Amino acid sequence: MVDVHCHLNFKAFEEDCNDVIKRAKKEGVEIIINTGTSLETSARAVELANQYDNLYAIVGIHPHHADKLEDGWEEKIRKIAQSKKVIGIGEIGLDYYSYKSNGIVDPKIQKEVFLTQIQIAYELNLPLQIHNRHAGEDIIEILKENKDKLHKIPGMFHCFAGALDVLSQALDLGFYIGFDGNITYKGLAPGETVSLPDLCRNTPIERILTETDAPFLSPEPKRGGRNEPSYVIITGGKIAEIKAISQKEVDLKTTQNAKTVFNI
Repeated sequence: MVDVHCHLNFKAFEEDCNDVIKRAKKEGVEIIINTGTSLETSARAVELANQYDNLYAIVGIHPHHADKLEDGWEEKIRKIAQSKKVIGIGEIGLDYYSYKSNGIVDPKIQKEVFLTQIQIAYELNLPLQIHNRHAGEDIIEILKENKDKLHKIPGMFHCFAGALDVLSQALDLGFYIGFDGNITYKGLAPGETVSLPDLCRNTPIERILTETDAPFLSPEPKRGGRNEPSYVIITGGKIAEIKAISQKEVDLKTTQNAKTVFNI
């Protein structure tokens, strides 16, 4: 399987990153993709990718950091993105959920940073990895307005949540859909109106990607502890259950999907 989105570049893995990578490979995780959220973590993602054959990097500025950027950030992320093992721009997008530690970054600033990174991805011929929380309609509107800057396979929505209409429009635009360990949780996430299993049922297996968002969103029964790439196998099993297909089929198709989206 493939973990298309994790953060081994975060402090949570400083002490045992190598062991975590070995464990994932032993469990059958063929490829791990580390995603940046800032200039620092993007550079770290590239550093890790250069150390391991089965690791790749996606680099970008998360909407939480959109109001913390210094002049010249665009050229810095563009330079990082030209590293040979960078396969996408992300995680970028919009987030209108109010976090205790961060609040809500001014949506105008978020949109400006999002648009700049869509342009960078277009120029570098890289797919997008989109972060969306409670901002689906605005993201879809921006993507439609900038459809001329989207590639034939434009990328993916990371850790998808939202309305069925947003899902439908994302699929119509050609995007693939990522599901994480929280698909194993019961009930609805705060502010959501559609369950993740229902979103999964409405997404063709040919467009589904598996991810962990490690160290966050550990699946049941690992919930409460640190997530890691090897647990993507658990997420794959839940997708197989929801779609009423074998886990082997989920493994084969989502692995091929990842290779198609990110050209690896």
